[in-house]
Amino acid sequence: MRNNKPEETEYAAYYGGYVSLVPEGDILTILSEQLNETLSLLRSIPESAGDLRYAPDKWSVKELFGHIIDSERVFAYRALCIARGDRTPLPGFDEKEYIRNASFNDCLLAELIAEFETVRKSTLFLFKHLDENAWRRVGTANENSITVRALAYILAGHERHHCNILRDRYLQS
Repeated sequence: MRNNKPEETEYAAYYGGYVSLVPEGDILTILSEQLNETLSLLRSIPESAGDLRYAPDKWSVKELFGHIIDSERVFAYRALCIARGDRTPLPGFDEKEYIRNASFNDCLLAELIAEFETVRKSTLFLFKHLDENAWRRVGTANENSITVRALAYILAGHERHHCNILRDRYLQS
């Protein structure tokens, strides 16, 4: 299960863009390698660039990574609930509201980097200890059916999407 991308029936269509960004292979290896790549990217950004926005109404670099951290926590929690057989429908989340109610710009970029590393390592342990049945389990999140496997790929693709934005829009200016 970990070596194959999820079928389109395993997640809502709006997640397809994220899943498509993830290469074929063992998702645990991909998530682990992605951690190292992302940490390298983040550590290359000077602290003074943490408040940079590529446009006035866009998130800062710190807020962008706060969003990645929040999203990873949400996706991992969804995976945990579904993997453990919890049939409770899980809510969606409004990422704009999360950013409005967070104080990421008051953090040091170095702190957010350390937080991201810790959250990803926790996610890796969660996925590492799932059996085949857990990877296949289906639950409901944001009023859509989703599998644990799909959540792992969405999580990886979501991060890749935002790192691409960071490279293309923030670091090219």
